Amino acid sequence: MPSFFPLRYGANPHQAPAWALAAGGGELPFEVVNGAPGYINLLDALNSWQLVRELRQGLGLPAAASFKHVSPAGAAVGVPLSDAVRDASFAGGVELSPLACAYARARGADRVSSFGDWVALSDEVDEPTARLLRREVSDGVIAPGFSEAAVQLLSQKQGGRYCMLRVDPAYAPPERETREVFGVTLEQPRNDWTASIDNLGEALTRRTELPEAAKRDLAVALTTLKYTQSNSMCLAVDGQVIGVGAGQQSRIHCTRLAADKADRWWLRQHPAVLALSFREGLGRPERDNAVDGFLRDDLAPAEQAIWAQAFRSAPERLTPAQKREWLDRLADVAMASDAFIPFRDNIDRAAMSGVRYVAQPGGSVRDREVAAACDQYGMVMVASGARLFHH
Repeated sequence: MPSFFPLRYGANPHQAPAWALAAGGGELPFEVVNGAPGYINLLDALNSWQLVRELRQGLGLPAAASFKHVSPAGAAVGVPLSDAVRDASFAGGVELSPLACAYARARGADRVSSFGDWVALSDEVDEPTARLLRREVSDGVIAPGFSEAAVQLLSQKQGGRYCMLRVDPAYAPPERETREVFGVTLEQPRNDWTASIDNLGEALTRRTELPEAAKRDLAVALTTLKYTQSNSMCLAVDGQVIGVGAGQQSRIHCTRLAADKADRWWLRQHPAVLALSFREGLGRPERDNAVDGFLRDDLAPAEQAIWAQAFRSAPERLTPAQKREWLDRLADVAMASDAFIPFRDNIDRAAMSGVRYVAQPGGSVRDREVAAACDQYGMVMVASGARLFHH
């Protein structure tokens, strides 16, 4: 593999020339199979690859991630999909392999945010996954390999320009990492902490039992946070992320954002949503936006007019009471925080979105207050002991 790779430009078109260099003068850990990745593409690719690699190693299941602007819009492992999740994720028409299940879940976590994403896959890309990937709007994919069928399918995407990177799965980066900001070089040990289902930390609540599914989901959420711009909160269930609140200055804003996304993910499975009749010829991104509009209560008049055009006939909107009744069915959700939870308001909001299991580093002066809130809702909260800030 090469040690130097020229890029079209940096973070913005006026930041040129730009290039990628291997640390220490060695070889880059990837090679280009197709297309020409850019600066932000590589930031997404290298962060997302680490995420899916850790999920694969830790949980023993194929893993996928959908990245936008150096944070995951979704991540998941290869748990089979229910019919409702499959339909809500627009994943019909393909016989799903375990890797394709992981990708459908990762892309389906927040389909509006995943528009134009970068995809990471832990295993060689097989034909079912390539078929799903080919029909989505995406900038590129990184994986340890591609089957012949996958190469044929994906190399035709975007008029032959679709970016495909083959990464060396055995590559291990240096133990220390450096970063330059405003002419100043910063150096630190690489973050080598990994989430383990066998040791998620000490319980701080009266309830202490963690079912195996909850352990898996907490590991998915914690691993996702490790590669999410801080502050961040993550909700997960059934082996997949269902809501990420990233890059907020206030933790309660992170929680609200993550929980709101989780609510929309669940509402997409409402029978009224699955029964929506779209106008013939409507593209997948337009359908995603139409569903999002259908579920929102704050559309401006101009937005409402555009939204209505997506359907063959104007559907009857769900009432707030109908939404709440459906949301009350969401249960056994796991929530993780990249730093300690400072106030119980985060728990109060999480409870409205079916959260039953919580992981945080612990160490706040209000840990007892937050644990008492969890006790009130019958939650289990564990202290992992590891802060996971990522910038």
